[in-house]
Amino acid sequence: MLLHVKRASLFDPNDLVGEGYHQQELARQTDTAAILYQQAEELHTEATVEVATDLLPEVAQDLARRYQPALFVLSQPDETQPATANLVSSCAEILRAGNYPLLVVPPAAATHHAPRRLLIAADREPFALAPEAQALRTLLALPNAELFVAHVSSGVEDDEGCALALRAVQASGLVDGLPTPELRGFEHNDYAAGVLAAVQDIQADLVVVLARQRSYVGGLFHRSITARLLERCPVPVLVLPVAAEVSTGPSSVLTSAALNAQALLNGLSPAN
Repeated sequence: MLLHVKRASLFDPNDLVGEGYHQQELARQTDTAAILYQQAEELHTEATVEVATDLLPEVAQDLARRYQPALFVLSQPDETQPATANLVSSCAEILRAGNYPLLVVPPAAATHHAPRRLLIAADREPFALAPEAQALRTLLALPNAELFVAHVSSGVEDDEGCALALRAVQASGLVDGLPTPELRGFEHNDYAAGVLAAVQDIQADLVVVLARQRSYVGGLFHRSITARLLERCPVPVLVLPVAAEVSTGPSSVLTSAALNAQALLNGLSPAN
């Protein structure tokens, strides 16, 4: 599903104006809708189109209810259009806060092959994937994929933190049935910069980050850190929601989400 929005907000700005103005604003989006329909026809899979003036939490909930997507996909901001940075950041924050899996793709990302070197950014805290993210574990099992776990410490070598990060990833079930990821430690006072350094050192094709509602040292993926990663990372970033509390019980996977995840995998393959 191709979605176009002009704004993203926690509150509906149309509450301050008449319904007539809102309808006029939607009517002015006809050219945008025509472009999206043209793009949909060029895809190698069937697609639908939606145009909205604002991405609101309730709009995201409605989309998730109607389409049951495996994840939401955003483009990284266009450097030639600085105004898009705030829109992308606001969309990402609304979706992340709603516990939706999110994939942010740079405009220049390679599309001729599926990701092969996958980097999981993790800290020492145990975690459990939220139900919404369970089906996306299949992405890590792409053919010929190499897995890495990167732990960033603040300016000091932290062997214990690295070991705990790998243990947390393994205990979560994220890499069940896959080869043990290669563990790498990085030292940097700025966490986002440390992850970017790991991407460059490992030559990763995809970065997996874990979105907690709460995490140590004021928030591992605090809004500002998440925003910088999503805006500056040279490769796609997959944001997986993490359950508020670690659960030792079995996690259920929605059938529809699993099917959509498989469709996503098919879409990662080059078009014929």
